Amino acid sequence: MSKAINTVITGTGSYIPQNIISGNEFLNSTFFENGNRLEKENSEIIHKFSEITEIVERRYACPEQLSNHLGAKAAEKAIENAGIDKETLDYIIFCHNFGDIPLNSNRSDILPALASKVKQQLGIHNPDCVAYDLIFGCPGWVQGAIQADYYIKSGDAKRVMVIGAETLSRIIDPHDRDSMIFSDGAGAVIFEAAEEGTEKKGILAHKTETHSVNHGNLLTMGKGSHPDETSGNFYMKMNGRKLYEFAVVQVPQVIKKAIDKAGLSVEDINIVFVHQANGKMDTAIMKRLFKLYGKDVVPENLVPMTISWLGNSSVATVPTLLDLVLKEQVKGYKVKAGDVAVFASVGAGMHINAFVHRF
Repeated sequence: MSKAINTVITGTGSYIPQNIISGNEFLNSTFFENGNRLEKENSEIIHKFSEITEIVERRYACPEQLSNHLGAKAAEKAIENAGIDKETLDYIIFCHNFGDIPLNSNRSDILPALASKVKQQLGIHNPDCVAYDLIFGCPGWVQGAIQADYYIKSGDAKRVMVIGAETLSRIIDPHDRDSMIFSDGAGAVIFEAAEEGTEKKGILAHKTETHSVNHGNLLTMGKGSHPDETSGNFYMKMNGRKLYEFAVVQVPQVIKKAIDKAGLSVEDINIVFVHQANGKMDTAIMKRLFKLYGKDVVPENLVPMTISWLGNSSVATVPTLLDLVLKEQVKGYKVKAGDVAVFASVGAGMHINAFVHRF
């Protein structure tokens, strides 16, 4: 009788753009809300923004870089870290939202798929390595990991690479203060099939939900904030307050469903890789999660955070965070064999997802 197959993480890589954008970069910006210019001094707006989000810096791609370039760099590192032959990959899943956007164009290019562009850059000749894109809002990479789990456990694949990359700096409204949240970056992870041993490892359970009817418009595309905007461009827009309220209530419930499905309790979780959307929001999500288990205190060193210096790079936040922690580049955090991790995200759709993984 053959043993059950587990989906395990065997390699990670990330690419963090070199351009550091501090709050001072926005001192000369002109911010509008509902067609009216904000009267407060920009220094005050920026300071308040940092207080709420905990974001001090963010990263922007170099002018000549596109999302597929960032993804390819992260992919190369993940393949090297896993120590595998790139030709043995069965799938490349590239998770993004806006495709390749050249600097100053605001026009998306998704033909061919970014995954195909990465496969070409990596020089993978194997036609059985299937490359496709996944559009799922900020939870895209987590959903890509869930798809990888399905492929591997079905026996259809043995190795799957899931990439999350975005250049949000190309699609944000310069006159919207919420745009200071967003950044660029890429992360990639190799998932492989492994026979189940005495202790089940890899992805133990997952859960995904979509709340479209009442919450689908919390993060959309829309016109610029400046009342004299005539470019015809559409920008990423979000209802920050409503999104916060939605996330702090709904995300903990989805995480709990994944943990319960794995037959575990929150006390069994050693580390949580949560989408780096907003520092205070992520803290509130964790407090609500523990409340669902009747606990008032979130343990220290449970939730690593990079948002203060990397900002919100959408689908790239979770795989980038994972790579940095596994390589001990986030102070106070490390992962050892046997540790149980939760991966979770929330974003446009509105989608929420989570999976539980034992290292």
